[in-house]
Amino acid sequence: MKSWRKFRRAVDLALEGLLAIVMGVLVLDVVWQVFTRYVLGDPSSWTEELATYLMIWVGLLGASVALRRGAHLGIDYFVARLAPRSRAASEVLVYAVAAAFSLGVLVLGGARLVQQTLALGQSSPALGIKMGYVYLALPISGVFLALYSVEFLIERLVRVLRGRRPQAS
Repeated sequence: MKSWRKFRRAVDLALEGLLAIVMGVLVLDVVWQVFTRYVLGDPSSWTEELATYLMIWVGLLGASVALRRGAHLGIDYFVARLAPRSRAASEVLVYAVAAAFSLGVLVLGGARLVQQTLALGQSSPALGIKMGYVYLALPISGVFLALYSVEFLIERLVRVLRGRRPQAS
């Protein structure tokens, strides 16, 4: 168990570090775009495209960080009214569905999309980068989302099986 926590902590730090780098590049890109447009009067042709691709990465990696921190938006109006055991059972279901979606759609489907896009040689118009690299955000974030969903699923299952009340959200 201790080695799992150590591994997960390393994964958390790597994910948050990667997200910080991507966000930093995004900020620099947008600042450069504004500078070239309003100060130089000659807008850069590639910055908008790069900002779009970086937003894809920020959104998907940020979803993983949000899940890990329990900061995902949720409508718990109905769940909060459930009995504690029913609430715990609904959390088990939610994490199971999230893990299945992450593995099936994001990891497997995303990997297939990346593979096909790279095989076709699709490149972005302004930057000329292979679109498969942009789409890599899907399987990478899917791995993180699945990892965290499975971890939380196991925690909730253990809690339900031991008859403990769920922690307050």
